[in-house]
Amino acid sequence: MNDSMDAAQRAPLRFEGPGALDRALALVRFLRAECEWDRAQTAASLIPHLLEETHEVVDAIHGGDAHALEGELGDLLLNLAFQIVVAEEAEEIDAESVYRRLEAKMVARHPHLFGDGVRRNWESLKASERAEDEGVLSGVAKGLDPLTKAYRIQERVARVGFDWEDHRGALDKVVEELGEVREALGSEIPSRVDEELGDLLFAVVNLSRLAGTHPTTALARANRKFHERFEKLERLARERGVDMESAGLAALDSLWDEVKRG
Repeated sequence: MNDSMDAAQRAPLRFEGPGALDRALALVRFLRAECEWDRAQTAASLIPHLLEETHEVVDAIHGGDAHALEGELGDLLLNLAFQIVVAEEAEEIDAESVYRRLEAKMVARHPHLFGDGVRRNWESLKASERAEDEGVLSGVAKGLDPLTKAYRIQERVARVGFDWEDHRGALDKVVEELGEVREALGSEIPSRVDEELGDLLFAVVNLSRLAGTHPTTALARANRKFHERFEKLERLARERGVDMESAGLAALDSLWDEVKRG
């Protein structure tokens, strides 16, 4: 049986029934009714918790600890349920409308799986979802961290052909921007230094994208590597009776090289 026949047979399937989200929603409704703190929360007051839990999920993923991930995903699920319940109480949306909108979007983006058409490339699907008067960069989330936002901007403009053919063009741009940073540092004009460093970071994000990795993933890995190596450097310094604050850069750099070799 071919894929299109399989898709046609699967098309009537909808993912109904009670599940974890239903229980999370019921839990939040109970908390809103019985707990003064939970009842006092608003969609806006919960934003810091939502962001924090999202980052903790990412940390658990990077850490490779399934038990920790289980707990953090539960905390994130609670925060998502909170946002839905608060919106329900304001009679703005409800869990059903949230899910149906998600379902409709996924069906539209995977017509070949739901028997509604042939496979389409991602760029044409995204373009069809935008209103005619919307620009390519319309809808890029304002609350994204700058690193991810730069990636999303570059990803969007690449869909209409505003992009290098491969990573080599992006690498040349990084070299060019690095030279401009060097010139700006020589000028000792803070605003120019700030601008050129921003351009360099933007170019590095683009290089990361074209090299096939997400900049936040690459930077997170570099942060972890540096953290682990520096902790080893501290242990090595203690073992040898080296006072790090007075040792000087040359001595610390020597320890750093030793850690790297190890």
